[in-house]
Amino acid sequence: MNRIKAGIIFGGASEEHPVSVKSAQEVARHLDTGKYEPFWIGITKDGAWKLCDGPDEGWETGRTVVLSPDRSVPGLLVLEDGKYETIGLDVVLPVLHGKFGEDGAMQGLLELSGIPYAGCDVPSSALCMDKSLAYVVAGNAGIATPKFRTVLVGDDAGGFTYPVFVKPARSGSSFGVSKVSGREELAAAISTAAQYDAKVLIEEAVVGSEVGCAVLGNGGELFAGEVDRIALSHGFFRIHQEEQPESGSENSTPIVPADVPAETRARVQQTAKAIYRALGCKGLARVDMFLSDDGTVVLNEVNTLPGLTSYSRYPRMMAAAGVPLSALIDRLVSLAMTGTAR
Repeated sequence: MNRIKAGIIFGGASEEHPVSVKSAQEVARHLDTGKYEPFWIGITKDGAWKLCDGPDEGWETGRTVVLSPDRSVPGLLVLEDGKYETIGLDVVLPVLHGKFGEDGAMQGLLELSGIPYAGCDVPSSALCMDKSLAYVVAGNAGIATPKFRTVLVGDDAGGFTYPVFVKPARSGSSFGVSKVSGREELAAAISTAAQYDAKVLIEEAVVGSEVGCAVLGNGGELFAGEVDRIALSHGFFRIHQEEQPESGSENSTPIVPADVPAETRARVQQTAKAIYRALGCKGLARVDMFLSDDGTVVLNEVNTLPGLTSYSRYPRMMAAAGVPLSALIDRLVSLAMTGTAR
């Protein structure tokens, strides 16, 4: 049987570049090369595309490559010595996080190229990347969201009940996020968030626990992984901000399965699926929520290309539900190529 030619794109020009490389390394460790012929495409921090042997050290020295814009020849153009070589692809796995990978930009490029790809499409990627827009759409679908407002640097940002969280509206992995206890701290927090995005979100804190759910599938056929809960000793959850995240966080521990009653677990899973559908997600997404003290499940954010590192929440939740990363890759490819997870 012919192997599936899979382009795996990683790296990228966002602040989440190092996390993407780690995710790709984990995918490489679990990819069944008996089923797939991988073509590794690394994007440097400067935005250069490189065809390489894998996401290990030195991949940046690979050959220059671009996606073919010609839909009649879906695949790669390898550029060398003024000539080009074409490589056909059956599917693309975008193992990218943050801007230019999770916001619809890469998805638009793949749509133009005509290559099937894993994960959310252009509209849902862009919608989920903008937390304020995601809140509006989810709220209109009857899903609870935090009280929030968007501001620009210099805007009057009064009228909140503290504490609040100040964050870039379109960023990820807690970059630029601050917890603010009083108005005197607000201007500095807005300036910090504005380093990552001109649009800044202020939201009132939800009293409760942070929970998450990994979702897989398209349309009505959705599979929810085990629910997790983030146990905090102090502060707030700042994923990927540690110097050595593989060895754990100094203030948080993910508990999988979450230590909540079965009824609550089911409610979190059903809410995650409802959010996934309301925002038009497909393929996969990690839905982060708050479980308030009164039992209400409140949307936090949706990650349409969640981390796949050894310490990431999405693969842990799926593995706890009986879907290891190798099987997850198979399902994502199947969804991308046929619309059905087999």
